[in-house]
Amino acid sequence: MAQPLLEIDRFSVRFGDKVAVQELSLSIARGERVALVGESGSGKSVTALSILRLVAQAELSGRILLDGDDLLQKTEQQMRGIRGADVAMVFQEPMTALNPLYTIGKQIAESLRLHEGLRPNAARQRGIELLKRTGIPEPERRIDSFPHQLSGGQRQRAMIAMALACRPRLLLADEPTTALDVTVRQQIVDLLIGLQEQEAADRGMAVLLITHDLNLVKRFAQRVAVMEKGVLVETNTTEELFSNPQHPYTKRLLDSEPQRAIDAIEPDARTLLDVEGLAIDYRIPAKGWRSMFGRATFRAVHELDLNLRRGETLGIVGESGSGKSTLAATVLGLQRPATGEIRIDGIPLPKSGQSRERRELCARMQVVFQDPFGSLSPRMTVEQIIGEGLAVHHAHIDPKDRRGRVAALLEEVGMPAESMVRYPHEFSGGQRQRIAIARALAVEPELLVLDEPTSALDVSIQKQVLNLLTKLQKKYQLSYLFITHDLAVMRAMAHRVIVMKSGRIVEAGDTLDVLRTPLHPYTQSLLASSLINQSASSRTTA
Repeated sequence: MAQPLLEIDRFSVRFGDKVAVQELSLSIARGERVALVGESGSGKSVTALSILRLVAQAELSGRILLDGDDLLQKTEQQMRGIRGADVAMVFQEPMTALNPLYTIGKQIAESLRLHEGLRPNAARQRGIELLKRTGIPEPERRIDSFPHQLSGGQRQRAMIAMALACRPRLLLADEPTTALDVTVRQQIVDLLIGLQEQEAADRGMAVLLITHDLNLVKRFAQRVAVMEKGVLVETNTTEELFSNPQHPYTKRLLDSEPQRAIDAIEPDARTLLDVEGLAIDYRIPAKGWRSMFGRATFRAVHELDLNLRRGETLGIVGESGSGKSTLAATVLGLQRPATGEIRIDGIPLPKSGQSRERRELCARMQVVFQDPFGSLSPRMTVEQIIGEGLAVHHAHIDPKDRRGRVAALLEEVGMPAESMVRYPHEFSGGQRQRIAIARALAVEPELLVLDEPTSALDVSIQKQVLNLLTKLQKKYQLSYLFITHDLAVMRAMAHRVIVMKSGRIVEAGDTLDVLRTPLHPYTQSLLASSLINQSASSRTTA
């Protein structure tokens, strides 16, 4: 057999007494696409970073051979010549990975200057060609853009252009589509496959994809390796692994797709939320001579109507910029100014001020955000985080009773009561999201706005959180306004769905009806871009 491009041989990573990766052996052939999957903490990203020797304060043992050359024996100076030239990496969050102080062109040129010695004009021209190759429109103009001036999909394309600048033999892609909408996600997947196939024909470039998105794996990878707690538990071709998994952990991962288990809405259920003629404008700086006469406006949401009944989940789907989160913030009273009317249980929500009526109405609505770590104060204990709403809206409760209520809420969401003395950083992502849900439940709301509550979680943790939300809805007859771009989650959770595009509702109806027979071309494109298994809807129950 020909020598593999990359061979990881009995490789281990140790941080003090903790073993992050244990005796890992894995090979990747030239021109092959391999996916490394597993939950957070399984050792996937540590393995990828170790190939580039970017893991700090860790003890590495074993061998990592690139074309037979052991990277663990290289000096730091030698590794600088390998990074970017022979092995390149595409990171999960391009806004964090890209330098905000330099244009895209300068960041691409840096690699070309260091590894290929190109002069500025030649590097710029190569950068334009790379941006064009990765599908960025107007590459001659975009090359002078800063990262914040690009959309999420364009930033990820720019990252891929940087990674491919020196035509590496191995490309490491660490969750490259997690933060992207379904249509952009498909574009990036297709782009990576196309570029890899071109480079594989020329130089035999291989790709190691790090992900927990099993639908992405099914579409992208030729072979899959599964890791659990630092140990490689199964390796097989993609088709064989998905059709006939052997290890219990692999079976559990594949069984983590959210299942629909929601109750039907009571025929006489009252309308809890009623939105009528809602329009939301943003003021933006005017260009040219118009700037002398003030600011222009951008309409984010156009005259929108919707309603939500007690015990019902209304799903809102659409790409970034479609107005989903703006709508949610306005319903919560966090976004002003707006025209139209929002009624909670028939009572109009006051449009301004801090009146008692407004405070009481807002207490009937709570929100669970996408990022559980960013939405929880790192300086407060869990008891303080959950108890804050009780102190504001139920000031009559004495501290002892408040503490008992916090303990009961933690147990309600599947957390031990003793967690209340700890801080957010001491918990996993799924545990932090459970704490965020407990905080939202503290003031006994009737409506929860769920803004991408599971997009940052592993598939198995995602399923646990969705099951928890379903259980809480059945127990307390909660109404959910559920915002997501994950159509598999929408299929499992929503009774009805509205599809938004450019601030307008383009399609609405029963969730299963919309997913099975979409009428609007935009909805059809969303479903075509989604990597979910549409046949799975036949297994669901209402």
